Amino acid sequence: MTATPQPKTDDEPQQEMVSFPFDRMTVARFRKEFPRARWSDTLQAWTVPGSTARRRIERWLASEIDRHDPYEQERGRDAYEFEPILSPYLEIIPTGFRIRTPYSRTVVDELRQIPFARWNGDEKVWDVPYASYDDLQHRWEAIEEAAKRAEPEERRKRAEARKGTEEEAKARRRTSERRKRRLPFPSADLPPLDRPVATPAFGIVVITEVTSELVDPAEVAEHHPDADDEHVWAGWRAATLEELIHTWPAKAGPGEYERLRGWWQPEIEELRAARSAAKSRERQKAAQSRVS
Repeated sequence: MTATPQPKTDDEPQQEMVSFPFDRMTVARFRKEFPRARWSDTLQAWTVPGSTARRRIERWLASEIDRHDPYEQERGRDAYEFEPILSPYLEIIPTGFRIRTPYSRTVVDELRQIPFARWNGDEKVWDVPYASYDDLQHRWEAIEEAAKRAEPEERRKRAEARKGTEEEAKARRRTSERRKRRLPFPSADLPPLDRPVATPAFGIVVITEVTSELVDPAEVAEHHPDADDEHVWAGWRAATLEELIHTWPAKAGPGEYERLRGWWQPEIEELRAARSAAKSRERQKAAQSRVS
């Protein structure tokens, strides 16, 4: 089981995320304890609103651990002593293991699958009890490999290795296209102006203008493969945090038609990710302003 904090904006309540292997009785106990919890297919986890959610989830996780065989912790400790995981990313604590790695989506996904693993937001680490050692050991190769790839030095080496390759050239072309701040849309179905919309190319953006300039499909096929000679160019900018906060989410994800035309009303998960990124950008700008 895992518990992870979710980004919060001024207009939405603070919430925490918790995931655990499916079991009908466990889910029933969870729903009884957290009647306002909602399942997220995108996150593959439950979200629990409220400023005290994290503390309540931790109490619930502790009670669930107590339901299991009291000897499981001892067996896990013995298993570790017999066949230990030796890694700079893992340390021993009185209740089990503490895992500290560079951020990696793969690491997070793997740890979420381990029963009773939980994110410790204060220490910025994952805590796993001895009782879950078999699961941790089973997933450790993938966890450690992903953590090593996420190390700054390894990222730098991969960047050096990409120099002069087609991969690097493609990335440069994409960056160049993004800097033009333009997107092609079908002239018969244009997005609204000055309102955040989701796009497959650049995420959630705000369309600032629609030009009469026709798109040359052959010229932009690499970046906009669905564009044809009925498309026109539109200018865009990044959405502000305030705009994202006041954007009402779609009830369902985009269909095939919305994806083909290149824009749709964003879902709540898309908005949350965009709001978090916008908040980080605004913090960076504020910090830079203070320095200057």
